Amino acid sequence: MLLAVALPFLGAAVTPFVFRFLGNRTAYYAAGVALASFSLIASQHGATGEVVLPWIPSLDVALRFYVDGLAVLIGYLASGIGVIILTYSGGYMEHEPGKKKYYTTLLVFMGSMIGVAFAADLLALFVFWELTSISSYVLIGHYTGERDSRYAARKAMFITVGGGLFMLIGFLMLASVTGTFDLVAMLGQAETVRQQLRAAGMLVPVIALLGVGAAAKSAQVPLHVWLPNAMEAPTPVSAFLHSATMVKAGVYLVGRFRPLLLTEEWLLVFAAMGLVTMAITAILAVAATDIKELLAYSTASHLGLIIAGFGFQNVYGAETGAFHILNHALFKAALFLVAGIIAHEAGTRAIDELGGLWSDLPVTGTVAVIAGLGMAGVPPFNGFYSKELLFEAAWETAVHAGGAAWLYPAIAVFGSIFTFLYSIRFVMLFFGDRPEGLTDVHSPPLSMIAPPVVLAVLAAVVGAFPQLAIDTIVQRVFESAATGHGHEFHVGLPTYLTPPVAMSAVVILVGVVTYPFYDRLHNGLRALGQAVPPIRTNWWYDGAVFGLNRLSVWLAGVVQNGLLRTYASWAFLGIVGLTLGGYLATDAVLPAAVPITLQAPIIIVLLVAVVAAVAITVAPSHVAGVLTLSILGFMVAIFYILASAPDLALTQLTVETLLLVIFLLVLDRLPAFYGSIDRWRAVRDGVLAVAVGVTVSITVLLSTAGAPSDGIARYFVENSIPLGGGSNIVNVILVDFRGFDTLGEISVIAMAAVSVLTLIAMRERGETS
Repeated sequence: MLLAVALPFLGAAVTPFVFRFLGNRTAYYAAGVALASFSLIASQHGATGEVVLPWIPSLDVALRFYVDGLAVLIGYLASGIGVIILTYSGGYMEHEPGKKKYYTTLLVFMGSMIGVAFAADLLALFVFWELTSISSYVLIGHYTGERDSRYAARKAMFITVGGGLFMLIGFLMLASVTGTFDLVAMLGQAETVRQQLRAAGMLVPVIALLGVGAAAKSAQVPLHVWLPNAMEAPTPVSAFLHSATMVKAGVYLVGRFRPLLLTEEWLLVFAAMGLVTMAITAILAVAATDIKELLAYSTASHLGLIIAGFGFQNVYGAETGAFHILNHALFKAALFLVAGIIAHEAGTRAIDELGGLWSDLPVTGTVAVIAGLGMAGVPPFNGFYSKELLFEAAWETAVHAGGAAWLYPAIAVFGSIFTFLYSIRFVMLFFGDRPEGLTDVHSPPLSMIAPPVVLAVLAAVVGAFPQLAIDTIVQRVFESAATGHGHEFHVGLPTYLTPPVAMSAVVILVGVVTYPFYDRLHNGLRALGQAVPPIRTNWWYDGAVFGLNRLSVWLAGVVQNGLLRTYASWAFLGIVGLTLGGYLATDAVLPAAVPITLQAPIIIVLLVAVVAAVAITVAPSHVAGVLTLSILGFMVAIFYILASAPDLALTQLTVETLLLVIFLLVLDRLPAFYGSIDRWRAVRDGVLAVAVGVTVSITVLLSTAGAPSDGIARYFVENSIPLGGGSNIVNVILVDFRGFDTLGEISVIAMAAVSVLTLIAMRERGETS
């Protein structure tokens, strides 16, 4: 198991060297690495167990890998389809740039996805999760010279990494409640964990945060906007990342945590999110004008189907998610490869410019028919069975819950009608009249045609013998996602009328009746998008991102205007806001009494200090202001003496005297008088000064009121010698216990020394600046 995860990373490390000798044939070397990982994962088929390598023992963080049905299926998809995609790339990428980077990054991505599948430690899972985002960023932006490619890569990175951070917060909340990052241990005590989360008021936040992470990675509405743009990547990347593997990470997350967090709240979040995504993105697919754009929206739609399945609380929901993960990977990866062949050989991806391709590409057309009808959910093709399970899960939920729950089956049927329409439209690219502008279409090389044929054969086998697929792998996936002990489930072609069968019949019948009006529907949806910009895919994203860009440019001119007064004001304002906000968030309470006795001498000294502070504001010149300021400093020193702190008093006297001399020397070079000041600016500065003073006062009162039962001084004294290994307590404390503090002080001294030496060197060379 460890080698299966590590091998793609090791293979990626040597890929640049291999490329020097193999050139374009590096594709087959990378496919060999993927095949080796696939074989290692296959050796774990049917096994259940855990492998643990300590990583950060003090935090109970480990590289913990867990083998079960769900992990093995995702591992199969990442490595098995990786073999197919890398083989396909040998023909597709022959004349493309950046092949060394391309194959290296694909292997890194594959290893990251295998790590996501098998990781059983929350922090390890997060690390692999983010590695998929980073590697996909490089792959989506493969054509670095293209503006659209860079835009797509940034968008994908921004949304998927941002979603990952939400997920990380959810992980930390889980760990704070359970006391462990071990996901396997949590799954073993699922009921207890749910009770703990509910008691702590964290159940809904954790579900919501995991939902954001899953939605970002699996392109669920409204975070689906990155997926269509990601089609700027080379077609093999689209087939690998955005149909079969990376986008499966989100649905994997939902399936993995389903047994742990399955509640009414879980149903409301994931069933609703999945069905809404399924319907909206299916509509957007009908409005698409590019074959890869159509497949991108259809990917989001089918991912919504899987998430909705895992969202339902009944067993049919777990069956839906488990089976459709496999079905979708087979037919969608095949269709993306078909799209790549069409674009590669016909020279266009525009739907209106394609048609009648069967005579030129009969084998590719056969693949498109098998995969396209599976995507449409037409019996007896593979997608029909898992969609039938979704209908059953939605129907059963509505029957038991009633009321608004009837929207579940209604939305499922509505979205499936559009799914049927765009699927048939893709298949019809190979039939009908040939557009006049379409030039001769050549047959693709064997390295490009063999991979989609393999996928189509597998999809056809699953469609013809669905129970074989269930008994071989899907049953164990279902058991991983089910609560309690998963029963054996069976599928097949229906032999009598049931509500789900009737729902499927309605979808196919309405789809067949509506398809002749497909162009009108397509044009109407396009016109609606032009007339109502907020419903367009990128309107919200572009408005937010570029709006923030414009805001930052304006704000930079306001904040960074070259005036020290402005910089100081914003810095102090930020400190005050963060400090007081922190006190409010932690419900800090001021002490009832001041922790010092206000005797007459102290009161007199403080009054003199207050008078000096007020006098500074009306001082007529720089010199008078500095001298008055020194009075305030000396009063502070006297206060320290009266408060029995002679060491602080000595330090204050030394610093105050030194600053007074430096100020007077500098003032000799400045004008004698301050000049006038704007009244509004004076009020603003006065309010800010009062706010800073109040913040410092509150901080002093809170910090001095704290009286820990076990002082840190005792710990230092008792543990310095045995833990530090030295013989001088002070030295050990400075070097070991306060190492970072000392390092910072040394860094400051070093920077000051370098600055002084630089000034001396410049002076010796006669430089003035």
